[in-house]
Amino acid sequence: MKRRQQGILTGMPFMAHVSSRAFVDDAGHRIYLAKPPARIVSLAPSITEMLYVLGLDEQIVGVTEFCDYPAAAKSKAKVGYANPSVEAIIALRPELVLAPKDFLRPDLEVKLGQLKIPIFVLDARTVEDIPLQIHTLGQMFEKTSVANDVTQHMRQQMAEIRAKVEGLPAKRVLYVLNSQPLITVGPGSFIHQMIGLAGGINIAAQAGMAYPKLSMEAVLKDDPEVLIFPSGEVETVPRSEQQQWQRWSSLSAVKQQRFYEVSSSVLNRPGPRVVEALEQLARAIHPELFASGEGAVHP
Repeated sequence: MKRRQQGILTGMPFMAHVSSRAFVDDAGHRIYLAKPPARIVSLAPSITEMLYVLGLDEQIVGVTEFCDYPAAAKSKAKVGYANPSVEAIIALRPELVLAPKDFLRPDLEVKLGQLKIPIFVLDARTVEDIPLQIHTLGQMFEKTSVANDVTQHMRQQMAEIRAKVEGLPAKRVLYVLNSQPLITVGPGSFIHQMIGLAGGINIAAQAGMAYPKLSMEAVLKDDPEVLIFPSGEVETVPRSEQQQWQRWSSLSAVKQQRFYEVSSSVLNRPGPRVVEALEQLARAIHPELFASGEGAVHP
């Protein structure tokens, strides 16, 4: 881990995953690619966004039904999402399937293995993993120069946001995935780390799991100063549900009307738009650093 962090801090590509044309994925599997694959299937929106930012539009032949960014991804053939269709994937004759660890089913691995279609797992658990994955894809597809430019720009923007929030008192934050039952994010989740980078303290930091359920007693005790709700087509907390929080009048966030929405499609995807997600969180947690009122919700 120390070497990985060193790569992030110095801005130099971390090359431990890459050796010649052999690549080791985040599940520990090694594949060998004699040349850059010409036909790719992506099984996650975040992976699709990485491919597009590297300029691989023409090589992408299949994506998930939730791959909606950039707009060009909407016109690609769809292969499902949490339960991707093996038949649909095979019909696209991919030379490489890029998949998240969570949705990689054994039957899919077996069938693609029988057909000699390589699978490469990308499993970003931290913000630092994202530029490393972009570098690896850059090596795979001989787009190293583009990958370097993209990740350097990402690091620079993130450093600027973090510099803004450093030195300010961290705000207690509750990220509300669902109100009834109350589900939030905890250690092991990507969003938990993002809250910290944006100058917040996640009140579920001691939960011990990525997506814990909280009691209102615990929330009232920890007294969040900021409530953040996801908003988007796929995952959203409706305004009517947000308004229900007004009843907890003793909460600092309610007293100060610190209710905010962030784009779920940006924040939930560990991809190139992580910088945009970080800025949205920073605006919610420390609005005084940005233009007044931006991003605020007033249920």
